[in-house]
Amino acid sequence: MAHRKQHNRSKCWLLLLPFLLASSNNLMNESIHSQTPGERADLAKRPRARDLGIKVGVLSTGPLDAITDVDGVLVGQTTIIRGDNIRTGVTAILPHGGNLFQEKVPGAVFVGNGFGKLMGSTQVNELGEIETPILLTSTLNVPRVADFLLDYMLALPGNEDVQSINPLVAETNDGLLNDIRGRHVTREDVFAAIKQAKSGVVEEGAVGAGTGTVAFGFKGGIGTSSRRLPAALGGYTVGVLVQTNFGGILTIDGAPVGRELDRYYLQKEVEAKKQNGADGSIIIVIATDAPVEASNLRRLAARAMLGLGRTGAAASNGSGDYAVAFSVSPDVRIRVSRNQTSKVRNSTFLGNDSMSPLFLAVIEATEEAIYNSLLRATTMNGRGRTIEALPIERTLEILRKHRTVD
Repeated sequence: MAHRKQHNRSKCWLLLLPFLLASSNNLMNESIHSQTPGERADLAKRPRARDLGIKVGVLSTGPLDAITDVDGVLVGQTTIIRGDNIRTGVTAILPHGGNLFQEKVPGAVFVGNGFGKLMGSTQVNELGEIETPILLTSTLNVPRVADFLLDYMLALPGNEDVQSINPLVAETNDGLLNDIRGRHVTREDVFAAIKQAKSGVVEEGAVGAGTGTVAFGFKGGIGTSSRRLPAALGGYTVGVLVQTNFGGILTIDGAPVGRELDRYYLQKEVEAKKQNGADGSIIIVIATDAPVEASNLRRLAARAMLGLGRTGAAASNGSGDYAVAFSVSPDVRIRVSRNQTSKVRNSTFLGNDSMSPLFLAVIEATEEAIYNSLLRATTMNGRGRTIEALPIERTLEILRKHRTVD
């Protein structure tokens, strides 16, 4: 019965495809500045992996299959589409809705390949603490976004005497579709992404920091997924959000989708056809409610690269592959004490032997989040180029051929 339901669901999507693809290719050419996710919801009615019967791994998802399944995590996005050449934005991930400087969370950064700009990473790894929202944007906007993030943090009640804050800002290069040299993200855009951050459904695809990105030669963007461990393993939740802008040979649940769609890295050399590059970047943000300390959060972040590899990523010379992980468990938050003589922190963390199920959870959630970033993204024009969305119907045919969906 379950297989029949999945098959019927896939057929429903195929019946709707002509209408969906028509709206996907009709991107608005008018000026759309600093849109909220809700305002763009009707522009991208494309399926997620689960809608098509693609089930990655063995663990269950959270109720929303999103990073916001981790209790307290908030996501906000500002999308900037103006004229013919501006396609960029900001995505904000908040570990909790309070003052993060006064109530820090354990965190860590793992670098798979370091061709990128992740401001604030060295202090995070030195102290094992995250003290601001995590902001994603485009490459040349990183310093400006960090400056605006400092404005936001310094103005929070309770931070009046603070003289040092470590802004955590990551990027991918959206220069194929976006006038990246114009550095179009403003203070208002950054503040809007943070202040509009919320729990619940996370919009995916060509939104926020993923507005102008490209993955595997198709339109990339923002994607998310989650996994929940069985009660016998603690019942913890792991959520992942990705900003995809990289290349390789797209593989979906083991099926060689990129090769059969005739678009993949080294195609020129292999088949004497047009080259599809592998350079680019991905930012992977991992949240968990498990009480995990910084050293094991870094190990958790490292496993995200295994999920990335499953999708066919090439981890090329020009790709910046980064993972940021944090725990929201109230038991392990780092509260700034006004009593500066207090030097002892009492926390109970999971031991090393308890980490393996969480490792698997982050691998599965990363893989599925990448698929969702591609499936939900719509065809986009910018800077005289057109980057097509992943073709759903043809992709389904390939997956059925390789028996990864019914």
